Amino acid sequence: MEPQVSELKQKIEDTLCPFGFEVYPFQVAWYNAVLPSAFHLPLPGPTLAFLVLSTPAMFDRALKPFLQSGHLQPLTDPVDQCVAYHLGRVRKSLPELQIEVIADYEVHPNRRPKILAQTAAHVAGAAYYYQRQDVEADPWGTQRIAGVCIHPRFGGWFAIRGVLLLPGIQVPDLPPTKPLDCVPTRTERIALLESFNFHWRDWTYRDVVTPQERYSEEQKAYFSTPPAQRLALLGLAQPSREPSSASPELLFTTLIPKSQNLSRARGWLSPRVSPPASPGP
Repeated sequence: MEPQVSELKQKIEDTLCPFGFEVYPFQVAWYNAVLPSAFHLPLPGPTLAFLVLSTPAMFDRALKPFLQSGHLQPLTDPVDQCVAYHLGRVRKSLPELQIEVIADYEVHPNRRPKILAQTAAHVAGAAYYYQRQDVEADPWGTQRIAGVCIHPRFGGWFAIRGVLLLPGIQVPDLPPTKPLDCVPTRTERIALLESFNFHWRDWTYRDVVTPQERYSEEQKAYFSTPPAQRLALLGLAQPSREPSSASPELLFTTLIPKSQNLSRARGWLSPRVSPPASPGP
């Protein structure tokens, strides 16, 4: 790794890693090379970028303090706010640089994603993006099968949070980094993709490799709650009247005593897990 890249990576890690994030450098060219032109980042190939993901530790190290800090706004997803706050700290720590932040959920006016987060994680070497094309003679026929990233140390117990682009820094000699293939056999890949696509609610796909750390029961309870009801769990909105699955509510009755006001739940919180149009970590 070039000295300039190593120095920048260290500075960004010093800002983010104590709060449960990980950082991986990559070249824009690596990302653009594996995607159709409609999804390309409009920057020169050698432009430096960093992939940012959150580990299970982010819950306690970043989210809980953020919820207690008074920065939380009631109309935006709390985890997105927390991540944006910490990525903003990176920009403040490097005021001499132009840094563009793209969050994993951002889209263009035509609804096309600004960044394909799992592709970025793969080319950066952060996590292996397992897709249908990685299974020889797959058994799914005409079924739509979404891909999923697996982290070598956390399995599926992590989330890709976004990308930092540094338009003013070109690194033509940055050596490519390959992600660790931790689900190498056809049988294992079929089991992973089927578990992710058809049974994602039971969490088992995340344990395809033995993780160093998993989400806590509090995090899992939050993830299992429909997005529209998550602010209510923090006492920031009225609960939705729409029916929800029983399991998240049962979890919360064990995690939050009935005598406590919902606003007391501000002591914890965590990121989304439910797939949107297609399942995702």
